Amino acid sequence: MFIDGRDIHEIPLQTLRGQIGIVPQDQFLFSSTIRDNIGFDPQPYSDEQVVQAAKVAQVYDNIVEFPDQFDTALGERGISLSGGQRQRVSIARAIIKKPSVLIFDDSLSAVDTITEDLILEGLKSVMNKRTTVIIGHRISSVQHADQIIVMDEGRIVERGTHERLLRNNGLYADTYHKQLLDQEAEREEARMPRAVSSQLAKGEPVHEYSRGEAS
Repeated sequence: MFIDGRDIHEIPLQTLRGQIGIVPQDQFLFSSTIRDNIGFDPQPYSDEQVVQAAKVAQVYDNIVEFPDQFDTALGERGISLSGGQRQRVSIARAIIKKPSVLIFDDSLSAVDTITEDLILEGLKSVMNKRTTVIIGHRISSVQHADQIIVMDEGRIVERGTHERLLRNNGLYADTYHKQLLDQEAEREEARMPRAVSSQLAKGEPVHEYSRGEAS
């Protein structure tokens, strides 16, 4: 394996590790503050850098709702946070160091597709001119990649760009169309409470569905 044309075996291990930011599927957070977890690195980071990383990872709004905000103490392995919040804190930790290589190992699985879109949009500037490897089951997480590798039962079955793989009408295209329907249903469900709230604010009647009716 080569990085910038150089064999990784020729790069000192400490230097190599310092240039890689990884967000594992099983996130590990320390029993410390949110600030310390995001800025966990030998290099000190300013409060501004910590806040910016949290914003890109779409976890800032959640953090400032806590009484102690970034100084909120987390339990062992971040037990006081939800699964999605733990993932986003882990993402903030990985991107704050601005590594040359970013690896996301199914790190968006615990967030809904709307939050996923916001995270990916925020990561665009971070991923610019950086090698980024995204491992995931959602097509939406990888569809903008320069090269997509589709695996089934441990074998590579397809490879190409999003557009090319859709034209192939193989496993990737089949999965994409199924997930697209699921995402539309999820977005519709997310819009429904807001629509009801809007009707109530305007004093409009809200239809109540019985069990026999479709919602």
